[in-house]
Amino acid sequence: MSKDKEKDKSKAMSRFRKWSRFVHRDLSYFFAGILIIYCISGIYMNHRDSLNVHYTVDRIEFSDHQYPAGHKLTVQEVRHLLVDYDLADSYTKHYYPKENQLKVFIKGGSSLELNQVSGEGFVEKLSKRPLVTDMVKLHYNPSKWWTWFSDFFCIAMVIVVISGFTMMKGNKGFLGRGGILLLTGILIPIIILFTL
Repeated sequence: MSKDKEKDKSKAMSRFRKWSRFVHRDLSYFFAGILIIYCISGIYMNHRDSLNVHYTVDRIEFSDHQYPAGHKLTVQEVRHLLVDYDLADSYTKHYYPKENQLKVFIKGGSSLELNQVSGEGFVEKLSKRPLVTDMVKLHYNPSKWWTWFSDFFCIAMVIVVISGFTMMKGNKGFLGRGGILLLTGILIPIIILFTL
């Protein structure tokens, strides 16, 4: 190959790498926010069997609400019971699943359970997780426009990956250390898939 052709090839590769860096950088900046959102909400979703994705649960135990055995609490009495926990206005309904075992439903998913003979029980107050709940919604394609945007995001991530391959040359590039890391990253999910 002549020196002129080698120079032209070198210039072309240099321009291509420059273009790759430009695309890689700008797409990374543009999609950084949604990538962070997907990562944070993805961690929560990975642990949704042991962690409530949408709510935090504050459990308050008590042992000082005794009532006579067999007594069925009225709505007014139950509301009065809820005053101590600032839930009186959120009362929905109550019933007795077992004798002397009171279960109270409260708006928003909170609840109270009480053994009215021993006076022992607990309140579970549910609070919506700030931001995380809304982030998790994005995993379920809440609207058509979001589906298109997330499709565009996925395509852009493929472009970011491919442009990343061509940014470095030599031992640190695709044909060196970068290629080894690429193959390792591909092998890990394949091995996991075959061992499930």
